[in-house]
Amino acid sequence: MQAVTDIEVVPSGDALGAEIRGIDLSRPLDDETFGTIEAAFNEHSVLYFRNQDLKPEQLIEYARRFGEVQTLGFDHYAMNDHPEILYVSNIQDKGKDIGYADAGSVWHTDMSYEPHPPRATMLHAKEVPVTEDGTVLGDTLFASAVKAYESLPTGMQEKLQGLRAVHDVAGRRRKTGTADPEDQKKHEAYPLMPHPVVRVHPWTGKKVIYVNNGECGAIEGMEESEALALIEELADTVVRDEFIYRHKWAVGDVIMWDNCAVQHLALKDYKLPLRRMMWRITVGYTDVYE
Repeated sequence: MQAVTDIEVVPSGDALGAEIRGIDLSRPLDDETFGTIEAAFNEHSVLYFRNQDLKPEQLIEYARRFGEVQTLGFDHYAMNDHPEILYVSNIQDKGKDIGYADAGSVWHTDMSYEPHPPRATMLHAKEVPVTEDGTVLGDTLFASAVKAYESLPTGMQEKLQGLRAVHDVAGRRRKTGTADPEDQKKHEAYPLMPHPVVRVHPWTGKKVIYVNNGECGAIEGMEESEALALIEELADTVVRDEFIYRHKWAVGDVIMWDNCAVQHLALKDYKLPLRRMMWRITVGYTDVYE
């Protein structure tokens, strides 16, 4: 067992995010050590661990400390022997994606189209796109929807209470018809899901803006034009520069983020033959309430 005294929590210096040093996630964590990590997670919303080399069983074991593993909607991209893990990758086999290549290409919070969205998402970097001159591509940006809410004028905070936005798994893809045919079949299995525009974080009690342009296209009881304008205003607030942490990937990184508090965006500034392979797992069911 690893001792809690080994842990160093190093804040990123941005609105969110911290590096956890002194931990090997391939080894079991005692309850005190896990408690320290969980407290840092609730405080910083995004945690990252460098230089990890996990087997699928080890990633799953660590992830389960934060809650039950969620069922994957896009299970055709799942690892054969460990279906809890989703491949997020641009790698192809015989011209077909082996992983979910389009994941994270717009600002969003994971699986908000579910009635009980996941508490946390984790990615373990196995391959990272690097140019010939050594430039790492494919950064991931994280934005604090907590800090964004706190920045709103009191009048706007009051206006938002009781409003419910409609989340759509297909989102922009439904409107543009850009979904992969097999993915589209998966989309059709999910009904539209209303959630509060402002949700209360289940662990910290803080209020959070819970809308985004990628998957929200309506607000219940509001005219479409007014709803879309409000969604865009709130979405733009969340992703202001002062609320963002930008993660520069390295092979071996494990990063986890709080879907109750964070929106994220994966930059698609690379293409084959530059390869990217991430193992993704989502855990913990949360109730979305005002």
